[in-house]
Amino acid sequence: MEINIINQSEEACWEEYTSRFETIAKRAESVLKLADDYSLSIIFVTPQAIHEINRDYRQIDHPTDVISFALQDAEETYEMMGEEKELGDIFINVQAIRDQAEEYGHSIERECCFLFTHGMLHLLGYDHMEEAQEKAMFHLQDVILDEIVRK
Repeated sequence: MEINIINQSEEACWEEYTSRFETIAKRAESVLKLADDYSLSIIFVTPQAIHEINRDYRQIDHPTDVISFALQDAEETYEMMGEEKELGDIFINVQAIRDQAEEYGHSIERECCFLFTHGMLHLLGYDHMEEAQEKAMFHLQDVILDEIVRK
């Protein structure tokens, strides 16, 4: 899986997680038995920027931790040109990484990687709008992430 990182936060520290994201993506490919080559983008943003995105695209007028914009709604609808299938974009709020790491009592690395994993699963068609969906998605997050970054 090709991962493109765009850092709009002006904090260089987030780019150091690139190798972790690649490891997580490989683990996801194995767990989910993904046969195709995929690409996605991660955009690190400020709370103000994600607030605007959340307001403008989801009509929710406050910041959030992560927002994913999938290019397709379900994996079976992918009919893209070329060998690589672009999944979409994951926007991650850099302040939420810090705040939630402290709130949940784990490392900034764990929270950053968790938000990436969560966003990636959304791009792959997983959701948590209903209880059964949430249980399945959150279980996958743990299966993918726990071996790579401790809680």
